[in-house]
Amino acid sequence: MAINGINGIDKVFPSISGVGLNKETTDNNIIGSFGDYLNSALKEVSKLEMEASKITDEFAAGKTDNIHQVMIAAQKSEIALQFTMQIRNKIVEAYQEIMRMQV
Repeated sequence: MAINGINGIDKVFPSISGVGLNKETTDNNIIGSFGDYLNSALKEVSKLEMEASKITDEFAAGKTDNIHQVMIAAQKSEIALQFTMQIRNKIVEAYQEIMRMQV
């Protein structure tokens, strides 16, 4: 059974498209664990947050005057974090639903 990805997600989150995908992927079948995928996605979110912080610090220090770049980096970071939190919420919800099942 093949699990297809979400179409068009790379347009919304171009910086995290392909996160966790190894070169060992074949025909939409991902080889590797789900934990590895989540770990690499969290690292990408962390990288975006650090980048936004760095650009904000540079703006505050007067090293750059491009407010647009600062705001775009901050929004990318915020959206990636919100996306990650929603995924976490769905995983926790699914776990709780499984735990409520009677065997």
